[in-house]
Amino acid sequence: MTVRVQESDFDISAEIAALRAGNPKIGAIASFIGVVRDLNEGDAVSTLTLEHYPGMTEKSIEDIITQARGRWQVMDALVIHRIGTLKPLDQIVLVVVSSGHRGDAFAACEFIMDYLKTRAPFWKKEQTSNGARWVDARASDDAAAQRWRQ
Repeated sequence: MTVRVQESDFDISAEIAALRAGNPKIGAIASFIGVVRDLNEGDAVSTLTLEHYPGMTEKSIEDIITQARGRWQVMDALVIHRIGTLKPLDQIVLVVVSSGHRGDAFAACEFIMDYLKTRAPFWKKEQTSNGARWVDARASDDAAAQRWRQ
């Protein structure tokens, strides 16, 4: 399990290759990449600034991965979340899950991403044509995470 919160960009191909290196038991890898959009709530977005609480954020993400590993047959997982100021088209987050089978990999990847959106301590501020604004939690993100409750 690897969690990194960083300013620098990531190379998905290199990250997946490292995650699966030398493990012939892996039969499936599922991944998700989140990117900065140029439009939100009808306003043009020129930048997105992400802040976090060092130490707490990484621990929160590790806990999310641990929960996923308790539900599905996950061999390994990687989460990279960027911070700092990003522009439209920049990559924000990478979630990669390896498993013996695709169903476990897909479900765990989706679960991790849904919980990242609702439980990891990140704060997002958009710079729009109407000025800067903090991004509020979305009801749709809460609903997505809610479906995983047992």
